[in-house]
Amino acid sequence: MTPLSNFDSFCFRRAVELALLAEQQGNLPIGAVIALDERIIAEGKNAIWFPHFNQNRHAEIEALRNVPAGMWNSARSMSLYTTLEPCLMCLGSILLHQIGRVLFGSADHYGGAGLVFGHMPPYFEDQCLHLQWLGPVFVQECDPLFVRVMHKVEHWREQDY
Repeated sequence: MTPLSNFDSFCFRRAVELALLAEQQGNLPIGAVIALDERIIAEGKNAIWFPHFNQNRHAEIEALRNVPAGMWNSARSMSLYTTLEPCLMCLGSILLHQIGRVLFGSADHYGGAGLVFGHMPPYFEDQCLHLQWLGPVFVQECDPLFVRVMHKVEHWREQDY
């Protein structure tokens, strides 16, 4: 894999900042940004627990929601940077939005969607032909976040919700 560009590193550093902000707000430390033409156009951070419980508020989904509507005609040229390998829900949304490039900082052996490539319905497999899926590529900064994600998830599973 080619090394990260200066702009790729800049985007990952911003995603890490968002992850830390999410953690400060009581959520999982996961952050994501979407860039187009060397410019960040949308950001998102995990918000599944606060301000209210909503399992759909993953960092990648939040970033996709924040893309300005008039920019979707350039989706194949967009890059999504996320601190953690996207889950199956986020991968589906990324493919439906036709994002062209996904870079993730840390591999997710627990819930990452990378294992489903080659095992999805034809529409999604066709969309994968247009997707660059790159990672893990920012492990030194993102692996410690993943360790904290797993610790928080295990603690949450022990609670009686």
